Amino acid sequence: MADIPLAAAWVAEVMAGTIVAGERATEFAGVSIDTRTLARDELFVAIRGERFDGTDFAGAAVDAGAAGVVVPRGRGRDVAHGATAIVIEVDDTITALQHLGNAVRRASGAKVVAITGSAGKTTTKEVSAELLATEYRVVRNRGNLNNHIGLPLSLVDLRQRPEIAVVELGMNHAGEIATLVRIAEPDVRVWTNVGEAHVGFFGSVDAIADAKAEILERASSTTLLVANADDERIVGRIGSFAGRIVTFGIDHDADVRAASVVDRGIEGMSARVTTPRGAVELTSSLVGRGNLANVLAATAVALEFDVPLPAIAEKAASLRPASRRGEVIRLRNGVVVIDDSYNANPTATKRALDVLAAAAANRRIAVLGEMLELGDRSFDLHADVGRAAARAGVDALFAIGGAPTAALAAAAVAAGIDKTGVRVFGDSDEAGAALVKFVEPGDVVLVKGSRGVKTDRVVDQLRAERG
Repeated sequence: MADIPLAAAWVAEVMAGTIVAGERATEFAGVSIDTRTLARDELFVAIRGERFDGTDFAGAAVDAGAAGVVVPRGRGRDVAHGATAIVIEVDDTITALQHLGNAVRRASGAKVVAITGSAGKTTTKEVSAELLATEYRVVRNRGNLNNHIGLPLSLVDLRQRPEIAVVELGMNHAGEIATLVRIAEPDVRVWTNVGEAHVGFFGSVDAIADAKAEILERASSTTLLVANADDERIVGRIGSFAGRIVTFGIDHDADVRAASVVDRGIEGMSARVTTPRGAVELTSSLVGRGNLANVLAATAVALEFDVPLPAIAEKAASLRPASRRGEVIRLRNGVVVIDDSYNANPTATKRALDVLAAAAANRRIAVLGEMLELGDRSFDLHADVGRAAARAGVDALFAIGGAPTAALAAAAVAAGIDKTGVRVFGDSDEAGAALVKFVEPGDVVLVKGSRGVKTDRVVDQLRAERG
């Protein structure tokens, strides 16, 4: 089946825009919002950001080979380069991009699976896509393109007419998930968990749960919700869902449930999984109970599309973590690094510490960067993570960041970690240099922190010096 053509006339129509220059029959090779990554013959959509106005770069986009540009009304004359480049004027470029993503989603005929939660969205997305790809043509949104701009860009990829699209929905303010649901119109919704991520924007975890509950909106009787039975905030909010519900879990009764769980530390997890289609022994190299829950959610999705249980088990055994999301890296002299440095929040960090606790090691070393966007609760939540590090049997703690990180370190010492093994660093480069000198054969090192703290640099230093 041929791809959906991005013809200028159709694009302008679905964007509620007006073509003010160029040939209406022009077809675009794709859509971009960044002149640095723009490919020839793509359509450049000029987005206004907090620190820039994309319209200022529209002329450069045409010079770089864009076949057309989308700009606010009245700005087309600033960028028109004759009849060779399409210029489309719209009321609002972000809204226009969202309309285009939704139009392609509808035209594609694809089933859409949308995933939200405070932790594990990307892993659940990747695992779901891998399981579904055993039977179907599948696309997934690239990287973390999961917000009001990234999601419609990802939906434009549905012009390839896949059978299923798997996307994640991110948020840091109320109302965002509702917007993303309206754009994606998901047939299957997955709600992984509720945690403290972005609590600084909300004030409470219950407020976060209410915002995540927007995943329930605009459902019909045929819409499926895959929900975490182990999360009481989710269970308490799904009773009004208009469609069908399938639950997953480990600790509570669920439609897809893991029993006889064996935590193999850095080697992964195994369990007997019971489902409405029967039971299966499942083994995965993804580490920790959090990732096991992600696999259960993905299993529920795959079963909805009739992927056989044996195929699910076989694919699960070959899964590998996404980059910097629980990667297990084995360095020289037996040093092992759990690279979970992509991002962090209190819930995910405590889960990562549980993985470290289960690891057989000479010493368990936690490198924890400051967790951002926690607002007035930042000090208390960091201290709670410090206590979790002590419960995990951490032998050495390298904390990176500002005053909240100092609170984490102090709480860890108060909870029992020897103060001689706790160090606080202002930045990741400093911590990485110290860690390179500190590690010994047989150590297992967990590295986790918010992206703004750049704890990935610690991993890179270890690999460069000890890899």
